[in-house]
Amino acid sequence: MDEKIDVGIRIGELPDSSLQGTRVGTVRRVICATPRYLRAHGTPGHPRNLARHTVISATAVTPVPQWRLSVGGKEELFDVKPRLMVSSNDAAIAAAVAGFGLVRLLSYQVSVHVKSRELRIVLADFEPAVQPVHVVHHQGRRASQKVRAFLDMAVATLRADPSLAERR
Repeated sequence: MDEKIDVGIRIGELPDSSLQGTRVGTVRRVICATPRYLRAHGTPGHPRNLARHTVISATAVTPVPQWRLSVGGKEELFDVKPRLMVSSNDAAIAAAVAGFGLVRLLSYQVSVHVKSRELRIVLADFEPAVQPVHVVHHQGRRASQKVRAFLDMAVATLRADPSLAERR
């Protein structure tokens, strides 16, 4: 309210607050690379194999070179040594699509490239828990008609987006 923002999108669990959230889907943290890269360097079968791969790090998403993955139902941190560090997700995606190496981003960010088979998800069995996506706003009845109309449109649009489909 102090920032004069009526509606936001939140990825992750909602903390207690004065905001109301409407769940619209989930996203996953995925690791992917081009099929060509994987043919040339092998497909990692376990997170410990990451050390043998070229890693692209998007510092906006992963400022620390560690990837949290799930092994046997328990989350573990795996150190990665990025050969390329970029400051934007778009640059990380472009590098991955160009075949430079493995990248770890949110599923919706790479969904178009995965669907077109430019990128292939690896280590899916080791992904951490999905993260919920909510449209957040100030308590319902106080919303203006314009905000309410936008909320209804945003919720319907996001729920229809296959990249946010509820999984696992």
